[in-house]
Amino acid sequence: RWRSFLEGAVFTHNRRDLIYHFYDGIFLFPAGMNAAVRAVVRMGIYVGAKVYLIHEGYQGMVDGGENIKEATWEGVSSMLQVGGTVIGSARCKDFRSHEGRLKAAHNLVRHGITNLCVIGGDGSLTGANLFREEWSGLLAELVEQGLIEADAVQKYSALHIVGMVGSIDNDFCGTDMTIGTDSALHRIIEVVDAIMTTAQSHQRTFVLEVMGRHCGYLALVSALACGADWVLIPEMPPEDGWEEKMCQKLSTRSRGTRLNIIIVAEGAIDRHGKPITSSFVKDLVVKNLGFDTRVTILGHVQRGGTPSAFDRILASRMGVEAVLALLETTANTPACVVSLCGNQSVRVPLMECVQTVKVQKAMDQKRFEEAVKLRGRSFENNLKTYKLLAHRKPESELPTSNFNVAVLNVGAPAAGMNAAVRSAVRVGISEGHKMFAVNDGFEGFYKGQIKEIKWGDVGGWTGQGGSLLGTKRTLPAKHVEKIAEQMRKHNINALLVIGGFEALECLLQLYEARATFEEFCIPMCMLPATISNNVPGTDLSIGADTALNAIVETCDRIKQSASGTKRRVFIIETMGGYCGYLATVGGLAAGADAAYIYEEPFDIRDLQANVEHLTEKMKTSIQRGLVLRNENSSDNYTTDFIYQLYSEEGKGVFDCRKNVLGHMQQGGAPSPFDRNFGTKISAKAMQWLSQKLVETYRRGQVFANTEDSCCLLGMRARALVFQPVVQLKDDTDFVHRIPKEQWWLKLRPLMKILAKYKTSYDVSDSGQVEHVIHSRPKDSDASVAM
Repeated sequence: RWRSFLEGAVFTHNRRDLIYHFYDGIFLFPAGMNAAVRAVVRMGIYVGAKVYLIHEGYQGMVDGGENIKEATWEGVSSMLQVGGTVIGSARCKDFRSHEGRLKAAHNLVRHGITNLCVIGGDGSLTGANLFREEWSGLLAELVEQGLIEADAVQKYSALHIVGMVGSIDNDFCGTDMTIGTDSALHRIIEVVDAIMTTAQSHQRTFVLEVMGRHCGYLALVSALACGADWVLIPEMPPEDGWEEKMCQKLSTRSRGTRLNIIIVAEGAIDRHGKPITSSFVKDLVVKNLGFDTRVTILGHVQRGGTPSAFDRILASRMGVEAVLALLETTANTPACVVSLCGNQSVRVPLMECVQTVKVQKAMDQKRFEEAVKLRGRSFENNLKTYKLLAHRKPESELPTSNFNVAVLNVGAPAAGMNAAVRSAVRVGISEGHKMFAVNDGFEGFYKGQIKEIKWGDVGGWTGQGGSLLGTKRTLPAKHVEKIAEQMRKHNINALLVIGGFEALECLLQLYEARATFEEFCIPMCMLPATISNNVPGTDLSIGADTALNAIVETCDRIKQSASGTKRRVFIIETMGGYCGYLATVGGLAAGADAAYIYEEPFDIRDLQANVEHLTEKMKTSIQRGLVLRNENSSDNYTTDFIYQLYSEEGKGVFDCRKNVLGHMQQGGAPSPFDRNFGTKISAKAMQWLSQKLVETYRRGQVFANTEDSCCLLGMRARALVFQPVVQLKDDTDFVHRIPKEQWWLKLRPLMKILAKYKTSYDVSDSGQVEHVIHSRPKDSDASVAM
């Protein structure tokens, strides 16, 4: 099917086998761009195309010559972990002129290039679209000047453009997440975490200035991720008198808080358009409160560094999607941008994205509410969630629900659990509930380890790894009577369970226990939290992103250890039980040559083919190989067996090393994604529980015994969805503790293609053209875009 598609789309069209890849020189490149370069080059070569790289951006396209070079497979090796762009960039005034674009067109025709993959921001993409619109006129001029033959006009009649958005500000309409944003958040959170330790030690207030001259996304999301006390962004200036309100909030230090964090976007303004600088905020705090206050301006640190796992995967997926989009274009196809909506690839008309960016105009006219809405539903909900969690209402303004809600962690610890607990507690209190924390899961529940938890008790929890409540794998089935007794004792009216596969089993057991114990006839909700990402009903789980980053960072270091040595292959064992998510997606992000998982059975012939493939690659300029193996991928083909096989068969060509990553995948501070994902879905779960409590409250008590009152909240494609746990039983392989269908298996052919394997690629899941003006699903903000 794929081969027939290629034959129809590539080889029968005139010069459609030439793909051109370039950068806009006036654009500053965030981390993750090189992963996009690698994906476009290798996917292009895979489909039989010639791929050209143009160095030094638009200037290279205007100047031509050595700036335009044909790319090779080996030439883009060892690029995934490198930030910025390896092919350079430069400012180019020439391209803004008609004469400059005429030179650029001449250089493209000389190389037979009629397909452009543009990576950049709205300025880069707008310029490319103008170039496309002028294309036929430029060719006519070149013929008149005698620079090209007349038949070239027909031969190269159409210029096809596909864009990918790279910007740390995440300010481009039509995509949930731009390449580089997640890496920038990593840099910010690393600094914030380091600052918080010194701030606590010295009881200081820190004012952090982050990038965002016209967009406050980085400031807002980093504030949400670290639990900052105050945030200032250009889209939503504070109300008049904010100075007094901020100082009043910060003054709560006298009641036990040892630090304050204020995050300021570089473009922050007040309601009258006057800039709010970090130094102004510092002077304000010192003058009014007398606190020891320091300013840290992060600057270009946010643009640099190693790309995060998310950015590598996003860029790789978008690079492949860009090639597919170019293959399918016709002369009448408008330029499009490939992007991610939720967890799905989509294509959006380029000029719709650019023309919809009206935020600055709304801000200039002081229509700030509209400016926030124009940023998109995700930005708007981030702002609402931050306000809900950071600013506590006075007791007199809180609703009085008289409901008691318990929250507990179940199963293995996962980074982001504490952020979810903090969010649940504070949203619950804001809803008027009394919140109870259960220590050590259901084991602590039946032992009575239950206590009320207050707003201030969860301060600083967002950045903590592990589970501060404690967590155990104990299931409730054997202790339902004692658990019911504790629920009566504390009058628990609703239950929020945060955990992995064990949490799903727990809710199923409690649902079945409703027939015997009326105490379990209450609303119950589960949040998936496990590094294995093996919970049915959700595409992603809290903790999986942190584990992926740990795997990718370790693989980078391991591969670097072989620099300058002889050819070497590394065998890496990952966790995940029977679920191969970490091995597969980690392999895609780290540039692995193979990943062995339980879901895709393999035998000795497959192992032999992989060894031969690596042997062939090692005979070229490739110096290092990487093979990942899921811990339970096979009973017989163990990590030791694969290591010994590769060592024996690779003699004389490469040597071999092995490494078992173990529990380091579970530890460490949560990634920005896991902090925000846990925070947002927990807030949504608490709001759902509040709604269910009101719906099921009758005659002085809560009674909920329907299927839809015991749900799992998961991310499905583009939306957060509440799914009754009993309906998930048919979708679950309980023996191996994995879902029967897993979306990420579609990424495995992509990983193999980028590793130079000859394999089929299903194009049925490729992105479809969508329009920006179309409304997205109501909960699309819950996507991977944080």
